[in-house]
Amino acid sequence: MSSLPPSAAAPRPAQILVIDDEPDLRTLYELTLLREGYRVEAAGSVSEAWQHLEAGRFDAVITDMRLPDGEGMEIIHRIQKDQRSERCVVMTAYGSAENAVEALKAGAFDYLTKPVDLKQFRAVVASAVQANRAAVVVPQKAPPQAAGQGGERPDVLAVTRSGATALDRLVGDSDPMRLVKSRIAKVARGMAPVLVRGESGTGKELVARAVHGCSQRSEGPFVAVNCGAIPENLLEAEFFGAKKGSYTGSSQDRDGYFQAARDGTLFLDEIGDLPLAMQSKLLRAIQERSVRAIGSTQEDAVDVRIVSATHKDLHAEVLAGRFRQDLFYRLNVIEIAVPALRERREDLPALCTALLARIAQDGGLPVPRLSDALLQRLAQHPLDGNVRELENLLHRAVALNDGDELHIDLMGAMTPMPAAPRSESAEAPAAVAVAAVPAPAVEPKPAPPPLPSDLQAWLDQQEREILVRALHESGFNRTAAAARLGMSLRQIRYRIARLGISTPNGDDGATAHADD
Repeated sequence: MSSLPPSAAAPRPAQILVIDDEPDLRTLYELTLLREGYRVEAAGSVSEAWQHLEAGRFDAVITDMRLPDGEGMEIIHRIQKDQRSERCVVMTAYGSAENAVEALKAGAFDYLTKPVDLKQFRAVVASAVQANRAAVVVPQKAPPQAAGQGGERPDVLAVTRSGATALDRLVGDSDPMRLVKSRIAKVARGMAPVLVRGESGTGKELVARAVHGCSQRSEGPFVAVNCGAIPENLLEAEFFGAKKGSYTGSSQDRDGYFQAARDGTLFLDEIGDLPLAMQSKLLRAIQERSVRAIGSTQEDAVDVRIVSATHKDLHAEVLAGRFRQDLFYRLNVIEIAVPALRERREDLPALCTALLARIAQDGGLPVPRLSDALLQRLAQHPLDGNVRELENLLHRAVALNDGDELHIDLMGAMTPMPAAPRSESAEAPAAVAVAAVPAPAVEPKPAPPPLPSDLQAWLDQQEREILVRALHESGFNRTAAAARLGMSLRQIRYRIARLGISTPNGDDGATAHADD
């Protein structure tokens, strides 16, 4: 009978350092963690904590924010500065949201609000330990070519296999994209909320999925929610769930997005479209880490990481009173800015190759060849709709392709309506006439256009033409088209469906699609 080495037979218990100046609370935390099988050391001050840290390594450090000889932030900053592996969890007084956000920005893994709920305490410590141990084995999984590539590339590759797969979906090796990938690998280590900012069509959901894939939550669910596609009267039930009989038609209990994302990541796309009333409820759910289903009298604890995205300027939305400032600061702990396609045109060949391979695979077709001349034409095209517009162009080209080499009609792809083409030519003769004739005769006013016999049909036609133009100019990105017309995503979907406007996606706008 073969014997296993001790490390394989029984992995060592995790080492936890608890720092709190109140002896009763410190003892409570110690006993709670000892029952979970951890090895625990305790300190009552910053100086005592550093004696423990200098003597050995820990998997996690749980520290109070205020200590007799300093702040818990000092411990976080020093651990970060010394590049130690410990995951830090801070405990803040109830209502001190600013302290929690400051700690997360400084590099804390997570935070707890006093008085601490012991169930939540155990869950957060378990997540910190798991994250620390995952980080220890990551370098062994990194491919051999990771070393010596310079820049921030080693950080990008020092992730789990699922994380590397998620990063590979972010096509491109330009400097802006390398920076994005490096930032994803870094922010994925903690629990801090992430705000992904970028223009429509840049791939914000792919970035959110990469954050999830690189985190210790990669085995948990990733739940994506388009905040602009849910009717306002259903928002609370969709987010927090509902009990049987709580409203007409609810024949059974149902979970909301928060419950569905438990132990995983909740991605809130187009967060800027969320109504103010729902913003306050979302803020409370994030702060309390618990939700109350409609019709329930009890709150349900949920352990989720929040990643949100928007193409809007949330600073401007806050100033305009359309977005809560406190929610903005809660969501914008760490920001990832996704570059527009015009800022990384060197990625065009790789993007086209990847997109064409996927389009051909989906259609069961051979991958067409993209000539250098056509790539050059694409590089000179505005591509204001970013990667989504590029994908639409390639979709159209593959559908119309009748040979081995691909051809793209860039003129037909986006044809903006001419803006008053006769203005200059009409003004020039008028100027000559004024110079030649001292007292020009009064020109008769043009006859007004005839009144429409069917006003509603005429208005529908005008609206249809404007919507079609906006959709064309945005690469059929409904989010971008709605923003240009000062509408919400919900409003433009309603109009597309009502007017029967067809889109390349093959739907009439009535269904809910994620537009980013």
